Amino acid sequence: MEVLVNVLLVIVGFILLIKGADFLVNGASSLAKRFNVSDIAIGLTVVAMGTSAPELVVNLIAGTEVSADGGNDVVFGNIIGSNIFNIFLILGVSAVIYPLTVQRNALWKEVPYSLLATFVFFILVNDVLFFEADSNSLNVYDGSILLVMFGLFILYIFLNLKRNPDGEVEDIVMFGSVKTTIMIVLGIAGLVFGGQMIVDNAVSIAERFNVSQKLIGLTILAAGTSLPELATSAVAAFHKKSDLAVGNIVGSNIFNLLLVLGVTAIAHSPLNFNSVLNIDLYIVMLGTFLLFIFMFTLNKYKLDRAEGGVYLIGFAAYMYYLFMRL
Repeated sequence: MEVLVNVLLVIVGFILLIKGADFLVNGASSLAKRFNVSDIAIGLTVVAMGTSAPELVVNLIAGTEVSADGGNDVVFGNIIGSNIFNIFLILGVSAVIYPLTVQRNALWKEVPYSLLATFVFFILVNDVLFFEADSNSLNVYDGSILLVMFGLFILYIFLNLKRNPDGEVEDIVMFGSVKTTIMIVLGIAGLVFGGQMIVDNAVSIAERFNVSQKLIGLTILAAGTSLPELATSAVAAFHKKSDLAVGNIVGSNIFNLLLVLGVTAIAHSPLNFNSVLNIDLYIVMLGTFLLFIFMFTLNKYKLDRAEGGVYLIGFAAYMYYLFMRL
């Protein structure tokens, strides 16, 4: 009976998630048009912040656990896993739904910055490899560096708020200011509560079938906290709003690494890092680099359906590797 209730709550969570994504995409598009702000800027900030909220909530909760019972593995596994899901699964699904045009500015600035953020994080958590320390961890100073990088990213976005898209702009319905605000707030709330409802109940179901905490953290938790990004980018792709779809993913990955881990490190320092996760970090870097490469294959500055398919095949291969490793 309890499992049935969990399944029903998962379904309710998906309904909240889908409607929340719909509200957020339409509200964010209306906001962009109202203030003459580009879709890519809205996707990189408002939408990315909203869809990264579950990762922040989960990490702040997980960070209270001591490393002995896997708390720190959940913290890092959640973010690294979420970024892999974002790049390979969500960009893949979105591109298959509708080929995504990527602005030149995003290609040469935001995507490389996402790759730089991953590389800096890699250096900061591998103290043994780079600084000849006794153990690997993310401390307050490391968290501060990540937050400074996040601040620079927000400053850059602020200076480019009104950036014009490279291609034609789709007609966007502009709602009143009150309705736009309500749609964005309700959209983010639906994503956060829907995503959390799915995660909590999926974990409960997994635990009843004796699935390990480590496997739950690296798969169910990472997938669950990426559901808002999946719902939002899929809906944006369906509405042919490439800037929102791409901006959401690139922005979310930057938010996850710099803001979420920066805040978590400061709140729960030090966070012990398991070097086994370096392989997963390599995969994040590979996925981000592939996005850059794909912009010069087939149709220039566009992530085509075939390339989205490559991402999905890569995601399936990663999941196979993950289950074999665990």
